[in-house]
Amino acid sequence: MMDLAERKDLLEGVDARTRLAGSNKMEILLFSLGTRETFGINVFKVREVGRTPHITKTPNMPRGVEGLISLRGNVIPVLSLISFLEHKEQPQEHGKTMMVAEYSKRTLGFLVHEVDRIIRVDWERVKAPESVLSSNQGLITAITELDDGKLVSILDVEQILANAFGEALIVDIQRANVGENVGIFFADDSIVARRKIVEVLDRLGVKHKHATNGAEAWSRLQAIAAHATQTGAAVRDEIRLILVDAEMPEMDGYVLTKNIKGDARFAGIPVVMHSSLSSEANHAMGKAVGVDAYVAKFDAEVLADTLRPLLER
Repeated sequence: MMDLAERKDLLEGVDARTRLAGSNKMEILLFSLGTRETFGINVFKVREVGRTPHITKTPNMPRGVEGLISLRGNVIPVLSLISFLEHKEQPQEHGKTMMVAEYSKRTLGFLVHEVDRIIRVDWERVKAPESVLSSNQGLITAITELDDGKLVSILDVEQILANAFGEALIVDIQRANVGENVGIFFADDSIVARRKIVEVLDRLGVKHKHATNGAEAWSRLQAIAAHATQTGAAVRDEIRLILVDAEMPEMDGYVLTKNIKGDARFAGIPVVMHSSLSSEANHAMGKAVGVDAYVAKFDAEVLADTLRPLLER
């Protein structure tokens, strides 16, 4: 296991990793929960790693939420990740290490057994969990294989947070002033994110199609563009806007955006990146590949207010 100084060195300079934009690669921090399974989390989501501080227990906390800590003047909730997963074996000592992560501008502590190392992987080697038998499929967003054959399960933290705190409520959203045939294409690998996106789009009053990863999205978009070319129509007649997640198996949102922006058939169609990766580095990565707007998950009103003018223009 790495000591604290080594972990700190690994997590410093994350902003420099913006060079990964458009490379279809990601860097994963590997960790364990006291079982034989290895888990991973995108390095961009991790702010720091250290020993678990004193946790203040508070009443009526949701299942899996251990309590609260004060971190440099901010009070943040601490979740025990093993509490959300099904496991047949008795975990070893758990919770001695805490990862501090940022999701959609929200800071949280995640208790784990120990942190291993950071690896760089090609998104092409990151597969959807449906192809692998797992009792935790609902909480695993993707799976990749290390060089030694060991599988790494990448957690769907959006689903874990929804399980702990409930899904974000969507209040009244003003309909977009567009025709009834205006459509949006979106790509997101998270089940809970897709459900909330659909709710927003329905309230905006726009049609929608979707894909569950970047490779599927690019394949479907190419088919739509080819059909438009054959019929003499413009792709924009069918798709007014494309909404992409940043992290997706097989092809990430940065490469997907780069492909879209490099294909003249999609000229004039804005691409909006919608991601739980909310750091300035991720905004810079999106800008580097040409996204027209970047929205942090999941604020329904902000998402709607971002999409509406792009749809109406």
